[in-house]
Amino acid sequence: MTDYGRPLQFGMFPTPDADRVDEILDLVAMADDEGLDLVGIQDHPYQKRFLDTWSLMAVVLARTTRVRVFPDVACLPLRPPAVMAKAAASLDVISGGRFELALGAGAFWPAIGGMGGPERTPGEAASALSEAVEVIRLMWSDEKSVRYEGVHHRLSGAHPGPRPAHDIGLWLGVGGPRMLGVLGRSADGWVPSVSYFPPPVLPGLHARIDESARAAGRDPAAIQRIYNVFGAITDGPSSGFLNGPVEQWVDELTELVLESGMDTFVFGAEGDDPYQHQKWAVEVVPAVREAVAGRRG
Repeated sequence: MTDYGRPLQFGMFPTPDADRVDEILDLVAMADDEGLDLVGIQDHPYQKRFLDTWSLMAVVLARTTRVRVFPDVACLPLRPPAVMAKAAASLDVISGGRFELALGAGAFWPAIGGMGGPERTPGEAASALSEAVEVIRLMWSDEKSVRYEGVHHRLSGAHPGPRPAHDIGLWLGVGGPRMLGVLGRSADGWVPSVSYFPPPVLPGLHARIDESARAAGRDPAAIQRIYNVFGAITDGPSSGFLNGPVEQWVDELTELVLESGMDTFVFGAEGDDPYQHQKWAVEVVPAVREAVAGRRG
């Protein structure tokens, strides 16, 4: 059993389609109105049908008053970490402390290369991500001037600022042993997706994070565990994991908290179906909160 006892959080994962701007804004308004905690937006700059994620996040923050927003996850190879740190801090200041930052090492390397970005090997991508965490921390610091000399990223007397309005969560969307170790030592959260990391593999990955956290003198429970989940909330019988009625979703998400260590769930519906998102926010989320509270006693 792996329950870190953290407060539960819930969010949505709208697709940044350029031809569906009004629908996206309606969805995030509903998330804000219904008390969801997060909106996560995927970041694939090379996808021609997608809006720029950072531009969209700024608009989402401007159109909402409560929900927090994060890139799920930011494409590091196409976004220099020092500049990304400033953009994140700026959005946090403008929104009154409602921005979080999740980073990915990169994927779809030919597409990244096609936009002028580096085509890194897995080892290079891991090293670049590890360096980026240090660079971003420096750029959020109170130092007057910062320097950093890495293989992939450098700072030469850069001036940090502005300071974020709150302690921005720095989360990593990673899965390899090396980067899970970096996460345990220096990051605030983990952002896996159910499609890549199904529930049976979660305990082993948590163990690697926790081992690294303890070795660094950190409490593993201080690390948020954010799970991107996809499926269908139906009125009929179950057709598989996270494909079935509300009661099934409540049972399976409750088990993910109490048995698999996750504490935050970001839901993406097929076609961004507003009916699905409404059922998620109004029926599934409060029932999971109640079930977990009851089981925790």
